[in-house]
Amino acid sequence: MSSRNILITGLIILNIALDQISKFIVRAEVAKGSVSEIIGDVFTLHNVENEGAFLGMGSDFSPGLRIALLLILPILVLAFVLRHIIKEKTMDNMTLVGFCCIIGGGIANVYDRIVYGSVTDFLHLDFGGFLRTGIFNIADVSVMVGMGCLIVGSFKKKKEAK
Repeated sequence: MSSRNILITGLIILNIALDQISKFIVRAEVAKGSVSEIIGDVFTLHNVENEGAFLGMGSDFSPGLRIALLLILPILVLAFVLRHIIKEKTMDNMTLVGFCCIIGGGIANVYDRIVYGSVTDFLHLDFGGFLRTGIFNIADVSVMVGMGCLIVGSFKKKKEAK
């Protein structure tokens, strides 16, 4: 296995491991439905099972539609992206890291849906009024960090092309 493929595998496994370890701790130590302050009302800890996708979207879908849109489609997309990053040898490091974070976070949440039937979400940020998040998990953070890396990588490519 090439050092590049070892890096890809390591980054994906790291993202999955961080997410699954954090969810294991939350499931074991935090009462379902509870709210605990970490930093006042700004940063709170929860234990919520999300049967949908981002912000619970799709939780009211029929079981068949939920399986198609929240399991089968993500697995196909993640497999396609993984194939792409393995085959595309000229990808810059920022883009590669971004895709690895997205794949790792995606796999971690798909794993939860397969094993538990839902995804454990537990972190919430509220900076007052409109500036707040839904309840999320480390896999969601991985996906968002990955998206940020892709955006930064894209800007860097455009700047270098000029």
